[in-house]
Amino acid sequence: MASQDLSKLQIDRGAKPTGPKRRPRWMKWTAGAAVAVAIAVLVAFRSATAPVTVDVASVTSAFPSQSFTVLNATGRVVAWRKAAVSTKATGRLEWLGVQEGSRVKSGEVIARLESQDVAAARDSAEAALNAARANLQQGEAELRDAEVALKRARELLEKKFVAESAVDTARARYEKAVAAIASLKAAIGVAEANVRSASVAVEQTLIRAPFDGIVLTKNANVGDIITPFSSAADSKGAVVNMADMETLEVEADVAESSIAKIRVGMPTEIQLDAYPDLRLLGEVSRIVPTVDRTKATLLVKVAFREKDPRVLPDMSAKVAFLERVPEANERKSVTAVRPEALAKRGDLTVLFVLDKDNRARQAPVKAGRRLGDLVEVEGVKAGDRVALSPPEKLRDGATVAPLKK
Repeated sequence: MASQDLSKLQIDRGAKPTGPKRRPRWMKWTAGAAVAVAIAVLVAFRSATAPVTVDVASVTSAFPSQSFTVLNATGRVVAWRKAAVSTKATGRLEWLGVQEGSRVKSGEVIARLESQDVAAARDSAEAALNAARANLQQGEAELRDAEVALKRARELLEKKFVAESAVDTARARYEKAVAAIASLKAAIGVAEANVRSASVAVEQTLIRAPFDGIVLTKNANVGDIITPFSSAADSKGAVVNMADMETLEVEADVAESSIAKIRVGMPTEIQLDAYPDLRLLGEVSRIVPTVDRTKATLLVKVAFREKDPRVLPDMSAKVAFLERVPEANERKSVTAVRPEALAKRGDLTVLFVLDKDNRARQAPVKAGRRLGDLVEVEGVKAGDRVALSPPEKLRDGATVAPLKK
């Protein structure tokens, strides 16, 4: 019984193993290599698709005159001939015949004050003048009568028909009539002066344009009290402000350290902020011989050599002081870009233009002359966004992450 139990404990050396199978070692190396390759591919893919961080600028329009610009300055358009139109009289505004933008001629009546009181005073002065003239006519008649009486008295004295005292009386009457004539003529002079004074008072109720120009602002309305002392309560000073548009010029502040570059008669180009594509020729008309201590600048007056009806007083302007007058072909705008946006890709000069999704498109361009801080280019248009200092890894179709400023 015991021998049988021990026989069951013997190991069968010829039996095949029944446990789990072990993988060959070459399969383990193959799996590891596959994982490594997958990781490398994933890293490379992510590197290839990661956005390239660059600075971005816009293609702009520039003018060839920038290549021979000596100095740039900012300023404002002003009219050296302008006026706040008012009157010496005080009264209520009865009529206003202009509004903002109205063109007026020199001497044209643009407003009128109530004038019944001064008109009545003028009528009274004219009546007094007429009375003085009538008195003169009466005095002249008396003078003629006295002259005849004196002549008759002398004739009667020669014939001994009257006494000498009668001649003396006639002579005194005549001399009195002569003196009366002188007094009456003086009275007429006074009456005429009163008429002129009253007429001036009436004329001062008419507000006239002092020169040809355009009304810029309207400061009063019908019914307002107009007075030369604008500090009076509820009163107005100037009725309108106007300017002579033929005298427009630009006042530009030039740094004291740069004033040696400016001379009277120097050609300029004037660019208005309101119309960036409009460039008007001008020239330096005068330099105000006073330094602004707070800004260390001098005021330079630039006259327009070209006129444009869109130019208005108080518009902001930029002035480019030029070495010479630009030629006709140098006054047309060209496309320009900052030079650091240009890149070399093989034999080509290219710009990397960004679309709305910040994807770069390689655009071959032709670089031209230097225009100040810009370079003229052909092949792109103004407003396009381009990458600045594009790295070598930036390629066509790559995604760009613009730097935030």
